[in-house]
Amino acid sequence: MRITVLLRPQARSVTAFAMIGRCLTALVGGYAAAAGLASLTARLLPIARAEATGWGMIISFLIFAILGLWAFHQPHLTRVAAVIWGLAALSIGASYLLGVRA
Repeated sequence: MRITVLLRPQARSVTAFAMIGRCLTALVGGYAAAAGLASLTARLLPIARAEATGWGMIISFLIFAILGLWAFHQPHLTRVAAVIWGLAALSIGASYLLGVRA
């Protein structure tokens, strides 16, 4: 017997909305955080621009996978959303404030 059958209809809708929020945070927020950290990494590495961009892109795949797995491992959705969206906002903001590498 499935667990969702035992829940009240109202409880099923709450868990469905929580799962949708978790999926959107993991996919969209994880992508934004990985992209922001990749550009920040490329900006801060003291090597040639092309190599720094390559390393930033390589690291972004690892970051996206880690954030996606952690988003479903962490039991508190508010903590997941705060960390992932906060990381995305901070990394993109820092990249924007640092500007283009000379």
